[in-house]
Amino acid sequence: MALPLHLSFGACGFLGIYHLGVAAGLYAHGAGLLCDVRGYAGASGGALVAAVLLTAPEQLEACTRFAHSLAEDARQQPLGAATPSFHLLERLRAGLDQILPAHAHVLAQGRLYVSLTAVNTFQNRLVSQFPTHEDLVQVLLASCFVPIYSGLKPVEFQGQDWADGALSCSLPLPPGGRTLTVSPFCGRHDISPCDPGRGLGSCVHVTGQDVEISTANVARLARALFPPSRARLESLHHDGFCDAVSFLRREGRFW
Repeated sequence: MALPLHLSFGACGFLGIYHLGVAAGLYAHGAGLLCDVRGYAGASGGALVAAVLLTAPEQLEACTRFAHSLAEDARQQPLGAATPSFHLLERLRAGLDQILPAHAHVLAQGRLYVSLTAVNTFQNRLVSQFPTHEDLVQVLLASCFVPIYSGLKPVEFQGQDWADGALSCSLPLPPGGRTLTVSPFCGRHDISPCDPGRGLGSCVHVTGQDVEISTANVARLARALFPPSRARLESLHHDGFCDAVSFLRREGRFW
């Protein structure tokens, strides 16, 4: 019997546009592979993309438009998304309410794994049970809450305060089987950017992701927090799509 196959999207911030490109590539040319995927996982923005790909893949284009709009609004703020009056989580909630179907929590039950960090203990928790649609939304918002950057009040779920899953596990792995990993940072992942000279640099393990120590990755970290121009975001989306197609070809799963 074949081992279960899972798909995990790493924490990404505004680099989530790369994940959306990967998801679009998999949806367009990897239908056979996606049919084999049992669990979807993610941290922070990666969890949002995992949720959309699992529950409403036909909304990936709408999700990309929302990401561009959110980034454009953030660029106009004096401190970007960290500007106190920006209310990032409120905007994310509005996007989730618009994009996720009413029965998304049913589709996600036992199949979507969202990484959270407990505020009091800093311990990681992988949530995969969503009794209601509101539970699903709250868990996704909690995984995106970066203290101070996203505000001062953590997201409450089941009577406990939670913060960004990337703080404790930025690339969660569902239990059992093989997990295909996706990251917007160059490193040891199944799908990720491939920088010139890749493999020559050292890798560092950062809360679950093995990323190369490079100036390119430092620049990506800055873009994750402060979105670049629309043209650059469109390029990142295209790169994600192409990297997904390259992966499918390597695996012999291209349709």
